[in-house]
Amino acid sequence: MEFRQLEYFIAVVETGSISAASRKVYVAQPALTRQMRLLEEDVGTQLLYRHARGIRPTVAGQALYSEATRMLDERSDIKARLLALGSGQTGKLSLGVTVTHLWVPGVAKLMGGYRGRFPHVALDVFPLLSGPQLDRLQQGTLDVGILYLDDHAQSDIEARLLQHDHLILAVPTTSTWVQVPPKKLAELADAEFVWGYRSISPVYYDRVVAHFSRFNFEPRVVQYGADNITILSMVAAGLGLAIVPAASRSHPMPGIHFIELDELTACDMPLWLAWRAGNVLPVLDNFIQMATEGF
Repeated sequence: MEFRQLEYFIAVVETGSISAASRKVYVAQPALTRQMRLLEEDVGTQLLYRHARGIRPTVAGQALYSEATRMLDERSDIKARLLALGSGQTGKLSLGVTVTHLWVPGVAKLMGGYRGRFPHVALDVFPLLSGPQLDRLQQGTLDVGILYLDDHAQSDIEARLLQHDHLILAVPTTSTWVQVPPKKLAELADAEFVWGYRSISPVYYDRVVAHFSRFNFEPRVVQYGADNITILSMVAAGLGLAIVPAASRSHPMPGIHFIELDELTACDMPLWLAWRAGNVLPVLDNFIQMATEGF
């Protein structure tokens, strides 16, 4: 029994005539008659009753008609679902984004645009620092991440540059630095800083420290925060100054004033889109394509 035979059988039952069914399915009458005979031989019972005014199904034929109609509908549904999965129209995508960049216009536009174009894809967004993102990408528990990478990414990670960022100084709005902003990092030698732990984002930390070494600058750290949002909240509370990505300005926080320094602007902080090599998810391919178009 083949789907093709079932389609022919349904046409015969619905038209009540071999000749009419022949025109409907574009098959010659002798060939259609032969297919119906083969179908009856296959199931082992008569399916069609021939009479003077045409053809009607037997009891077995009526049962087959109901089942065949359901089966063909299910086949169409399966094909549609598989096509949607294969083209990335449905499915699930897990996305990591550094906390700092959740509010960056380009990232927000990418997430919103992807949801608008692929509304049947479940987009799970995880605010994660670069280090944890990289770990989860390598473990296969995260599909794609927006993060900081070094210039020599791991061989099991593929990446595409999204944009360049730089560093900026964050001070409390009550600080004297607001009225008389520093021009050089050396002026901040005695300032107290809020900093992040290297263990939670090694790539970011090492890039910043390496840049500072060019100017013989080492911040005097008195407080630590888990991520940039936490660090900025501590700055707003007056616990110290902080040096953060300029993208932090996309999430305005009361009590914070940002200051540009040429020596900080010179620190290139590239933002990357990264995914595990060999990940062939269609939903991921679509996301990468949109990111390429949008940045």
